[in-house]
Amino acid sequence: MLSSTESSPAIDIPQDEQWRLIKESGVLKQVDPVEPELPLGEGSVRSPPRRCSLTSHAPEIFNAVLLITPFSFLLVLMEILVYNQYGQEVNLKTVADRMISGIPILSVFIFYTSRYKKDRRVQRVLFLMGTAAGSRMLFVVQRGSYLLNMQQCPPLITLWVYIVVQLDLGLAVLNLAAVGIFVWWKQLF
Repeated sequence: MLSSTESSPAIDIPQDEQWRLIKESGVLKQVDPVEPELPLGEGSVRSPPRRCSLTSHAPEIFNAVLLITPFSFLLVLMEILVYNQYGQEVNLKTVADRMISGIPILSVFIFYTSRYKKDRRVQRVLFLMGTAAGSRMLFVVQRGSYLLNMQQCPPLITLWVYIVVQLDLGLAVLNLAAVGIFVWWKQLF
């Protein structure tokens, strides 16, 4: 008889025999095959949990860059067109000053709104922002001074066009209708 201080000798079963016994018992069929874990043997190391890396966000970053690039150029184009509309000289310093402050803000806005654009709450917020930006831009064009137009219209039109692109089709049409109703109400035509 074995005493409590003595232990029974360990039975050494080869690993392939262990796997055969597990497979024959049917235990594996009862477990969801999400990620099979290999048994840890002597000297094996468990891999650390997966961290959030740049490669896991690569599609989101790529999609954001695909939107940031044309809308940054739209902002530059609107800046140049507004200056030319009022006969002001456009120089590189003027455009660069506007772009240095505007493009980073636009980039962050585009990244997060394109990331969550399928969320209904984000769609509602974009709808309200688009209605406000479109109404404000048309109001400034009709009733504002040329200096106010030069300051506010390029970012407002860029924001409005971007929001209409990101909205679902029904909300985009409703946004344009709401801005049209505002124009009719204020008699901006």
